[in-house]
Amino acid sequence: MKQSLKIVFTIFFIITIQSTFAQCAMCKAVLESDSGLAKGVNDGILYLMAIPYILLLVIGFLIYLHYKKNKSTS
Repeated sequence: MKQSLKIVFTIFFIITIQSTFAQCAMCKAVLESDSGLAKGVNDGILYLMAIPYILLLVIGFLIYLHYKKNKSTS
């Protein structure tokens, strides 16, 4: 059972990788034709990359404050 499940997942990932490579080529062709659009796409990538890290920092800081508050009241 586990072996057949691994085979199914492997085949699924191989099939889905093909479509993602095609889209990357399309994005590259569009971005090479217009420099203004390329700057916008790069800025968007940076925003999308930064938001999870900011959320993790805020959540980590809140957890730190929570434990610090509980330690000082004990």
